[in-house]
Amino acid sequence: MNDADRRQLLDEVDRPGATVGKAVPERVTVQGESLALREFVFEAKRHEVVPDDLEEEVEETKRELRRERLRRYQRTEREELSVEEGRRLVDSIHGIDRALNALSTLEPVDLEDEMRDAAVESHREWFSFLRQIL
Repeated sequence: MNDADRRQLLDEVDRPGATVGKAVPERVTVQGESLALREFVFEAKRHEVVPDDLEEEVEETKRELRRERLRRYQRTEREELSVEEGRRLVDSIHGIDRALNALSTLEPVDLEDEMRDAAVESHREWFSFLRQIL
């Protein structure tokens, strides 16, 4: 894949509303383990708020999904891939984003945490860009 194709795919991931119309994947592999993601999200969404017995599992799943999303993003950004491989990674990132969005609506949003997470992600992307051009 050339640099223009790569940038186009990464821009698609970063575009607001990119997950509109995308589905939560049936399964996703996170750190070598297959997770029945759609079933997990469906089960968690049956509740308006996360029940105490599921809270830790939901939080851990969200952390793992964020890590996996970042790993796939960085792979798209850095590795030699075909356009088809890049497209598959971007599609999988969109599926992970849909799951994260669904799971994050289960609890009150902490705007301070959200702003901090966005700033950290922005800094990571900036450093990644700088590493690329240097």
